[in-house]
Amino acid sequence: MEVAEAAELIRGAVTSVAGTWADLGAGSGTFTRALARLLGEDGTIYAVDRDGRALSWLEAGDRPERGGARVVPIVADIAGPLPLPALSGLVAANSLHFVPWGEQERVVAAWAGYLAPGGALVLVEYDQKAGHRWVPYPVDPGRFASLAAAAGLAAPREVGRRRSRYGPKDIYAAVACVPTEPT
Repeated sequence: MEVAEAAELIRGAVTSVAGTWADLGAGSGTFTRALARLLGEDGTIYAVDRDGRALSWLEAGDRPERGGARVVPIVADIAGPLPLPALSGLVAANSLHFVPWGEQERVVAAWAGYLAPGGALVLVEYDQKAGHRWVPYPVDPGRFASLAAAAGLAAPREVGRRRSRYGPKDIYAAVACVPTEPT
């Protein structure tokens, strides 16, 4: 997926410029760069990946997109404790499907804990139920709704969808936010 396609996929979830965000499972940076474009130069993104080599494309404080947000690399496992400040939002693109189903609820709850009131958890995943080698523990929209509810997030809303290049399934983007008032 190209950076412009990734930006279009998540655009409906990134409703303001600036802010402090994280890209969990940043890898080679497609969604980090997309987010940098959408946030603009007053934004900050923590690009998190357990593989430090995957983050070698950027230097601490780098701005990979002209006029885009500053990016700070963090080498860490997205399923463990993360050294993050309170976040305006986070993007988890094609990363939650590597967390076993029995651990996903705990992990999504931990991610929600990094979000400030009103903060957005943006999930990009394949819309499928059956796992396979490249998507071992899929998170279809119904499963994301259950995980979000268990984490105390508002019901997710879909913000983007596109056909996958790697099979007959769609890739969807959905956002679930931290309520701004107690429920």
